[in-house]
Amino acid sequence: MLAFGVDRVTLAEIARRADVSRPTIYRRFPDTDSILAALLTQRITEALDDVPRRGVGRKPLVRRIIGLAQRVRDDDVVMSVLHQAPGLAMFYLSERLGTSQQLLLDTVAAEIAAAQGEGSVRPGEPRELAAMTMLITQSTILSAQVVAPILPAERLATELAHALNGYLAP
Repeated sequence: MLAFGVDRVTLAEIARRADVSRPTIYRRFPDTDSILAALLTQRITEALDDVPRRGVGRKPLVRRIIGLAQRVRDDDVVMSVLHQAPGLAMFYLSERLGTSQQLLLDTVAAEIAAAQGEGSVRPGEPRELAAMTMLITQSTILSAQVVAPILPAERLATELAHALNGYLAP
């Protein structure tokens, strides 16, 4: 994908590079988009694992989200799919929650509920707050390149932290 671009990835090329037959690939994946979706899920899950929870409360939660956003923005595979396969990206950004989005929602909702319990996050349904937090963060990730001349990476992270802290504060 990185070598040829997302739109030129074929099941035949994936099978060749994986040194397996095309029927082997077809037994697990019906098409290239499903392979890309599985790859995105794997990369985002790995990013979440790479940015562990460091305590309970709004500040550790926001730090984790900022770290995760940075990790995703630095992931060449994720960003290639987002920028080179806009149809696939838009499907998961506007029509359907994907597996990785569900995982992120569940994780953030649980952390929001814990932070509410200790008083650093405002009242509200944790999954609803997590969904809005995800929308804010996704927007930042998707638009970071556009605003890079105005908000370089470190300032973008600072401003995202301000937005999330303000949104979640009691």
